[in-house]
Amino acid sequence: MARLAEPQTTLSLAQESPLGDDLELLFQRHTEDMHADTPPESIHMMPRKELEHPEIAFFVLRDAGRPIGMGAIKRIAPDHGEVKSMHVLIEERGRGLSRFVVNGMIDHARAWGLSRLSLETGSQPMFLPARMLYERVGFEQCGPFGNYRLDPNSVYMTLELEKAE
Repeated sequence: MARLAEPQTTLSLAQESPLGDDLELLFQRHTEDMHADTPPESIHMMPRKELEHPEIAFFVLRDAGRPIGMGAIKRIAPDHGEVKSMHVLIEERGRGLSRFVVNGMIDHARAWGLSRLSLETGSQPMFLPARMLYERVGFEQCGPFGNYRLDPNSVYMTLELEKAE
């Protein structure tokens, strides 16, 4: 899908199966992060096997073939999608990779015909960088959507999408 060349490295973002053999570390770290500071009843990540679904587009960010990030979009209505399972390995952060993943997913959402993309993220300090990233690419805070309800551990955000040309 999207490609970005950096000096001495090639990054790629492509739609893949979440069940790929080399994705274990990404899912392990994502799960650890979600459970580190969030009560179990406020964790909304999807199990890996459930991400393999026709209404979910799952993306892997690779650096020279090595998986270093992931993200997913789940269609929750004909024109509305939800960002799920966004994660970049901590040792790879600080290079703009999360923004690269989010922008790639936004492009896909437009091409998929979605007019709105929403997400749920944590309200805890560890999620501040994620919230700031989402704000920088245009997401705005909103109320709960879909099956979510008000939760002091959650922040809900949404982005209205222009149609892809």
